[in-house]
Amino acid sequence: MTEIIRIKDAKDHVDEVVQINGWLTDKRSSGKIAFLQLRDGSAYFQGVVVKSAVSEEVFETAKTLRQETSLSITGTIHEDTRSHFGYEIEVQDLKVVGDSGDYPITPKEHGIEFLLDHRHLWLRSSRQFAIQQIRNEMIRTTYEFFNQEGFIKMDSPILTGSAPEGTTELFQTKYFDEKAYLSQSGQLYAEAGAMAYGKVFTFGPVFRAEKSKTRRHLTEFWMIEPEMAFTHQEESLQVQERYIATLVQNVIDNCAYELTLLDRDIDQLRKYTQLPYPRIRYDKAIEMLQAADFDVKWGDDFGSPEETYLSDQFEQPVFVLNYPKAIKPFYMLPEEGRDDTYVCADMLAPEGYGEIIGGSEREWDYDKLQAAIEAKGLDMNEYGWYLDLRKYGSVPHTGFGLGLERAITWICHLDHLREAIPFPRMLNRLKP
Repeated sequence: MTEIIRIKDAKDHVDEVVQINGWLTDKRSSGKIAFLQLRDGSAYFQGVVVKSAVSEEVFETAKTLRQETSLSITGTIHEDTRSHFGYEIEVQDLKVVGDSGDYPITPKEHGIEFLLDHRHLWLRSSRQFAIQQIRNEMIRTTYEFFNQEGFIKMDSPILTGSAPEGTTELFQTKYFDEKAYLSQSGQLYAEAGAMAYGKVFTFGPVFRAEKSKTRRHLTEFWMIEPEMAFTHQEESLQVQERYIATLVQNVIDNCAYELTLLDRDIDQLRKYTQLPYPRIRYDKAIEMLQAADFDVKWGDDFGSPEETYLSDQFEQPVFVLNYPKAIKPFYMLPEEGRDDTYVCADMLAPEGYGEIIGGSEREWDYDKLQAAIEAKGLDMNEYGWYLDLRKYGSVPHTGFGLGLERAITWICHLDHLREAIPFPRMLNRLKP
């Protein structure tokens, strides 16, 4: 019986007759030969149908195949040095499994809104294949990295009764007779876990009730949020840069084919594996921006132009340290000797992709945290359990959050965040 293989394993079956089950993405033919572009979910390569080497029925079938027809193909694997993939199949037999007609995403150019309206089909394209394979590798690496660093995975609730960031950008729903919200962050729960187990991380979906029509915003995305007891900022920054360098290196090592499909500059990515990453204070960042004629003053938050300019001054991701209190959440630790800044840091990605990580030391004094909650006008009853973490054996601790889609967008060099999530939910696009 002919062995069934996946396209990605073709290298192990050169000059062997195999069967491949997949779909047709495109084709071209002449009078004596047909070239079939094939995919099976593991890779893309070419099937060559030579008229003189197959039955008339097989050749006629090959010539009339339509885009996205599902196929079962038998043939011999050969090396193909002309292609990115490096192999092809010389077809001996071909059977149609499922016909296809009038496939809406033709090989011509399509706009992003059209493609998002057909997201359930756009996933089949080589570009989306490459992005999702890289996404998968980054998820695999995340679990591996934090396990090796001694963290344990904790699952935070998706329905919550409060806002970790203390904002109004929440999706509200009903939890029986009470108000509840889709989670904006797993951080507060991870802090409870850190007080129990030392080092933990959460990894799950979070939600922001803001329009996701810009390059940098999604209403639904996935967040990695580690928390570490008995640590200070520099220790956290070292974990962050090791994590990012590992993500980039593993994508280079395990997704070279996919990076090639995206035309990603791998030599550029290698620069981001060199540690340590540079660090500048917020104060210095303001000076740099003002010297470059940006209209900013101390106390302003940074937008896309400011973050892009700052990151362009460095060859690697850069940490911006110790932002003003007015533009950061209540739970952060005030900087010693300053009454206007927190001990915190944002990591800005190169190439204009902006913030990919935000982190801080957490306020660990009960009275000071209680005062911060009150100053923000938050309901103290909702944060009683969070204050308990400071009542029973409180310790210095740190944490950070990385938005997975932002990191994917940067590493893949994408134009829009919505390409990085399999099924982006948007205000008028709630269907898949």
